[in-house]
Amino acid sequence: MKQSWEVKEVGDVLSLEYGKPLPKEKRTPNGLYPVYGANGIKDRTNEFYVEEPSIIVGRKGSAGEINYTEEKFWPLDVTYFTKFDKNELNLDFLFHLLTLLELPKLAKGVKPGINRNDVYAIKTKIPPLDEQKRIVVKLDECFEAIDKARANVEKNLNNAKELFQSQLNQIFSKKGDGWVEMTLGELGKVSMCKRILKKQTSPTGDIPFYKIGTFGRTPNAFIDNEIYQEFKQKYSFPNKGDILISASGTIGRRVVYDGEPAYFQDSNIVWIENNEELILNEYLYQFYGVCDWNPSKGATISRLYNNDLRRIQISFPSIIEQKKLVEIMKDLKAQTQSLKSNYQQELNALDELKKSILQKAFNGEL
Repeated sequence: MKQSWEVKEVGDVLSLEYGKPLPKEKRTPNGLYPVYGANGIKDRTNEFYVEEPSIIVGRKGSAGEINYTEEKFWPLDVTYFTKFDKNELNLDFLFHLLTLLELPKLAKGVKPGINRNDVYAIKTKIPPLDEQKRIVVKLDECFEAIDKARANVEKNLNNAKELFQSQLNQIFSKKGDGWVEMTLGELGKVSMCKRILKKQTSPTGDIPFYKIGTFGRTPNAFIDNEIYQEFKQKYSFPNKGDILISASGTIGRRVVYDGEPAYFQDSNIVWIENNEELILNEYLYQFYGVCDWNPSKGATISRLYNNDLRRIQISFPSIIEQKKLVEIMKDLKAQTQSLKSNYQQELNALDELKKSILQKAFNGEL
């Protein structure tokens, strides 16, 4: 560390001030000043405001996330805003410093929040003001180059995803000798499990019960084996290999039922009871990945109603040809996943490079 640099606690060079509540009726999308809350800029208002340029730090909600502002603003009470001596600390330098400190890692509690005393206690190295400004210029040059490289990688990543989707669309739009076009409703019955009441579930138990929020993920509810066996025998239940579809939330999320004991939320998770002598489950799985679900719009959430699902059209060839196409589509997916993995590694490397440069800057090694 250079001799002119000083080791200080963050609390020695800045203070984190609480924002103030602002009733929703006093906010307007056409006001003069931005309002900063748990999710960043929310609305605008011409009421109370802070005049000094500052760094906004999420206190609750987006705990530890930072936002830079040079304009007048209203910080809500779920945020902190920084106050500091401009003769000792440069605003841009402060932004880079808080980025380096990775404040989200300090979040604690059931509803994670940041305690400003934890931030104040962090020790860091502070150079003189002129040195801070020089460091900011160097960091901005480095980060501009990194951001350009990142934009190029993200563009390549998106191109890979679009190419895969385009190739799948071409396969499913083919029509030739031996191809049949039908609606999903003509392929089989839209089915779902028997309704499970909330009182029939528990946080632990014998059989995992997948609701729409945990579909394809880790279950947080269970039902008794006795109910499972009874409902499985009496009512609709998927066969091993059937393709389960989310009909609300993220429409069209796909899960292949593996045959293991499990139960699924009625109406939100459905499947087509298709005849595999006519159309393969694997072929349906690939089709669902490119399907335009066009769900009906409800008041608060999009939902795929049974009639929406029944009306969707699908083209398919013979079983032999389906098997060949499925292998082609699997190979395309594997190639795409490999590309995506490579691009993600490049993005991770750029993120690490940014961190490394920040660390060098605050060690006086830039």
